[in-house]
Amino acid sequence: MNIWCLQCAPLSALKKMVGVPCFFSAGFLPTLLLLQMSTWCSAVSGFSVKGPAQPIMVLLGADATLPCQLSPEQNAAHMQIRWYRAQLSPAVLVYQNGQEQDGEQMLEYRGRTELVGDSIGKGAVALLIQNIRASDDGQYWCHFNDGRISQEATVELRVVGVGSAPHVHMRGPEDGGIRVLCSSGGWFPKPRVQWSGMAGMKLPSLSESQTQDGDGLFHVEASLVVTDSSTGNVTCSIQNTLSGQERVSAVFLPEAFFPRTSPWKAALAGTLPVLGLLLIGISYAGWREHKAKEREVMEREKESHEKDKMRREKEQVLEVKENLKADLERRKALYREDWKKALLYPDWRKEQFQPAPVALNQENFHQDDSYPERKENFREDMQGDCKLTALKATGFTSGRYYWEVDVGDADEWTLGIYEKPTERSDLKSDLLKKYRVLKKKGREYRALTGYYPDISPEKLLVEKCPQKIVIFLDYEDNDISFYNMTDGTHIFSFTQADFSGSLYPYFELKSMGLSPSA
Repeated sequence: MNIWCLQCAPLSALKKMVGVPCFFSAGFLPTLLLLQMSTWCSAVSGFSVKGPAQPIMVLLGADATLPCQLSPEQNAAHMQIRWYRAQLSPAVLVYQNGQEQDGEQMLEYRGRTELVGDSIGKGAVALLIQNIRASDDGQYWCHFNDGRISQEATVELRVVGVGSAPHVHMRGPEDGGIRVLCSSGGWFPKPRVQWSGMAGMKLPSLSESQTQDGDGLFHVEASLVVTDSSTGNVTCSIQNTLSGQERVSAVFLPEAFFPRTSPWKAALAGTLPVLGLLLIGISYAGWREHKAKEREVMEREKESHEKDKMRREKEQVLEVKENLKADLERRKALYREDWKKALLYPDWRKEQFQPAPVALNQENFHQDDSYPERKENFREDMQGDCKLTALKATGFTSGRYYWEVDVGDADEWTLGIYEKPTERSDLKSDLLKKYRVLKKKGREYRALTGYYPDISPEKLLVEKCPQKIVIFLDYEDNDISFYNMTDGTHIFSFTQADFSGSLYPYFELKSMGLSPSA
């Protein structure tokens, strides 16, 4: 008997083709001879492939690892390794030239499979399948190809899906008893349903149906008619046939629900709707309470969120306030270092000067008749109804002073100081008064300096209309400066005035005519 083996084809192909790869001249061999030939082919090829003897069981949604091993151990990195199911291509996974190839991979396994190749140098190769589905259940072939030599082994994967707890409920009287329904979904493979009564007594199902959804999972529904009113609890048990895992639920059947005589049938017929309404009422009340609790929780969360928001905003405001305060202190420190050159911040400038003892409210001064001697003593300095009156008769001969004048919306005014010689030489000493003033007429501002009547404009000023003006007098530095207190800006300064006499404030609410009496 002549035996000729061509490339020693895979064992699965031998089983599928009933011995065609190994051609026998006799035309027929027993099954035992076929197995012996498979072993002989493996010996000729130099290696064989081994898979697990028992099926691999994996829960639905978990990851599965299918082992595969060359015998004897040898490096398989240079070989083509192919995991497939019904046919060689398309395959579950293909490994070639030292990396996985996705050109021949089945669409349903893309992104879910990888080769665990940590031990590929010893011929150990395992297939990892992630997120197991019901469709992954079945046989897999691990195929090795080394040039003209190839061998393979079979691995069985069994997917176990344990469904939801059974939903058991009564459907009403039927055939002299009570019809009970049991339903559950998410099972794989087909589960087994078992009814039982008190003390574990098994009860036969009246009907049973199992349907498969789009994911391949089974939904089971079974019914039972209980005629014995003493049965009490009825239990529905659904069990996975592979793992033995089961889900159990029970329902209590009140004896009063079973039909007896005609009056009781009528009572039962009336009781069931009432019971249904009662259950609906209880469910509605529970739903209302649940919704109320949800609203209360949401309101508490909203209130907590608002409090957190207000706290954060308050912290931000305090932080900004502190930053502004620090910046202000820094600016003020810089200002104090060289305040004479800084023509701004009149409020800070006041800290370097003394308030001048002058009366600013002339209206109150003229209306008050309780001080006739004050009027008499300073009649020379008043010289007009609207002039500013100094409360210091000797004038200013040293030091730093400031005073404020409210000019309001007056259309014409003159404001500043005049200087008188220390000693009067004759009666016309008024003609020796030297004026340094600001004059407003309409919307025009001018700085004036000189002796009456030869007062001449020193500078034409273009400023926005001030409402309140502060005058700073520095006798030692020969400086008289004017600031707008409305916005804190500098208006004008008479510098290097070379004071030598007494200085007096001057103010009148009209254009400065400087008559001989002035």
